[in-house]
Amino acid sequence: MKKVSINHFSGDAVDLAKFLLGKLIEYKGHKAMIVETEAYKDDQASHANKITPRSEIMYSTHGHVYVYLIYGMYHCLNFTTNKGERGAVLIRALEPLEGLEEMHKRRKTDKIHNLCSGPGKLCQALNITKEINSTKIHDKLKLYHYKEIPEEDIHATTRIGITKALELPWRFYIKKNKFISKS
Repeated sequence: MKKVSINHFSGDAVDLAKFLLGKLIEYKGHKAMIVETEAYKDDQASHANKITPRSEIMYSTHGHVYVYLIYGMYHCLNFTTNKGERGAVLIRALEPLEGLEEMHKRRKTDKIHNLCSGPGKLCQALNITKEINSTKIHDKLKLYHYKEIPEEDIHATTRIGITKALELPWRFYIKKNKFISKS
């Protein structure tokens, strides 16, 4: 499979969020296809809205892995975007493909559709932690072209789990995919 070029990440987070659907993540022997994403730029819901030690990566890089902890217990996987500006794409859900036995053990579920159907779940299933925060894509976590998703199979809607900038339609998912976090 062909690696996704880091050059793609220099562009706009909203465009990249759609582009990443159907791409394959490979990490520590696990493989999964991206089925749901959310874009964040300089909007009120974004960590990049204010410079902090945690969000600085969204200003200073593109094509890097950004992992943070929410609620003191769940990791979230993002890729930095928007060269010279602020941006990142949150990976909201994956369709698990390889390494399922370990994913089931980590998630303590026998339901395949519940392994990676949320940002915290997918990080737990693939054992993604802050250990890879700030690394370049392809250093530890790999990203490949896998399936082309036609525009008509992509649904755009508002982001979930936020309290500000609720009107922005920056959440994207593959229509009729049973692995998305919420429909």
